[in-house]
Amino acid sequence: MNNSAPIGIFDSGFGGLTVFKSIAQKLPEYDYIYLGDNARSPYGDHSFETVYQYTFECVEWLFKQGCELVILACNTASAKALRNIQQLDLPKKYPNRRVLGVIRPTAEVIGNFTDQKHIGVMGTRGTITSNSYPIEIGHFFPEVKVHQQSCPMWVPLIENGEHLGVGADYFVTKYTTELLQKSEHIDCILLACTHYPLLIPKITKFLPSTVKLLTQGDIVADSLDDYLKRHPEMESKLAKNNQRRFYTSGDVATFDQHAAVFLGEQISAQKMGL
Repeated sequence: MNNSAPIGIFDSGFGGLTVFKSIAQKLPEYDYIYLGDNARSPYGDHSFETVYQYTFECVEWLFKQGCELVILACNTASAKALRNIQQLDLPKKYPNRRVLGVIRPTAEVIGNFTDQKHIGVMGTRGTITSNSYPIEIGHFFPEVKVHQQSCPMWVPLIENGEHLGVGADYFVTKYTTELLQKSEHIDCILLACTHYPLLIPKITKFLPSTVKLLTQGDIVADSLDDYLKRHPEMESKLAKNNQRRFYTSGDVATFDQHAAVFLGEQISAQKMGL
């Protein structure tokens, strides 16, 4: 058995590093390749067709690096590209490889965190307009009402290092207030963008203490752990040397600088050319 395949983790930029961090902590023995398509990010405002094209190009690149399993650690890519990749591309070109996203694992458990059966979802325009979360949550928790809020300024604030400054307060207050005004029964809010955990210190200042704030990293890590236990045919292919490699389609120095903020440690990324 050739157990030399790293697990691929893809994001349009830096945000997926929060998911990677949780996965690597939960499953430290595996090899990982992280790819950030920073040269073409953010994906949030791109069309479905463009996000699908970009995402599949990056998935194929990860396949060429030997990955048998790729995680789309990006809500926009999961919302706009995952279904086509799983249903159209993999059966034709890569029948033995798998691509998983972050929306379904979250939808499978999120209903367990609300007593009032009212959930808020905060994400990019692309994720919100796709309606992926209401649809997926409805499959598992049809009694739960989902209230959505687009937060288009949050990713730019984070990627420009302004997320903890006083200038971020306006947009954090604006979006959280708009969401909470949609229902007085919201008792759980999902940060449906992997960048958003960096804003938690700000967000919690404007939330009532009765509202739970959920991030996706640990949820996705637990789901991947379960997936590998249920699919030994995939797990047996994976390399277990505790090796991590990072690639970006953008500027390497900029990626390393931002990655240190998202991961809490220094890394050295490599340039990836599509």
